[in-house]
Amino acid sequence: MRVYNTKHFLKILFSLHKSDTLKILFPTMILIGLYSWGIQYLEVEYLHLSSKSPISNVSMIHSLLGFVLSLLLVFRTNTAYDRWWEGRKLWGKLVNDSRNFAIKINTILGDDRKNADQIARYLKFFPHFLAKHLSKESTRLALDEDYSEIEEYIKHHGPSEIVILLTHKLNQLKKEGKITDVEMLYLDTQLSGFLDVCGGCERIKNTPIPYSYSSFVKKFIILYVLALPVAYVISIGLFMIPLTVFVYYVLMSLEMIAEEIEDPFNNDENDIPMETIAQNIERSVHQIMCSGK
Repeated sequence: MRVYNTKHFLKILFSLHKSDTLKILFPTMILIGLYSWGIQYLEVEYLHLSSKSPISNVSMIHSLLGFVLSLLLVFRTNTAYDRWWEGRKLWGKLVNDSRNFAIKINTILGDDRKNADQIARYLKFFPHFLAKHLSKESTRLALDEDYSEIEEYIKHHGPSEIVILLTHKLNQLKKEGKITDVEMLYLDTQLSGFLDVCGGCERIKNTPIPYSYSSFVKKFIILYVLALPVAYVISIGLFMIPLTVFVYYVLMSLEMIAEEIEDPFNNDENDIPMETIAQNIERSVHQIMCSGK
């Protein structure tokens, strides 16, 4: 995720980054400009149409379509941001659940540091394996501990198998009398929260915006922009060329931004910083466990 200072307005205004829509859309913006110039030449220079021409009435229909398009884009953007924000809330819940679990197990086990440290390692592994599971590309697992002791067990669904290892460990401690039935009950409730977070993130990732809706919005934008110079070039003239390019840039940028943030787990520039959050969880668990030594 790109980190920036919201107070540096001018720096934000003039900066270009790899996901900036201006860089991505620039080639098609040139094509739209050439298309607008061609319409202007055809209608004004070649056909000599005037403002009284019947084609000027297209502007009224175009205004109505603009209102409909604005409603579609507002809904599209809000829906995409809701998905991004829900993903961020789930990772925030994981931070809280990990800290709460670490505090409880640290208090329950007390001087049994060997078992406490083993459970702490599982807690540190979980967010990293969840980030790797949700990412298209393999996420860097930035931990100081050796993974060889656990990676042999993690074959398929990493987050679930980490929880299985944790559950087995807790049951073993319960049988040894180091955890009571009541303590096991609220630890198990806390443990299930980890998979709730995983399942919520998977629901977001595996349920994209319906293809037909996304395709319709893009087609609507293109048709709207292509009709723009046809409707207004007679009355506005050459100024319609940069205006059409600008409208195309604004509308397509909104659609591209919505398309990027609707899947917040791809490690793109504007996605949720899963690995950073995982490292924060790792540090928190380490600090909590060190406080019991």
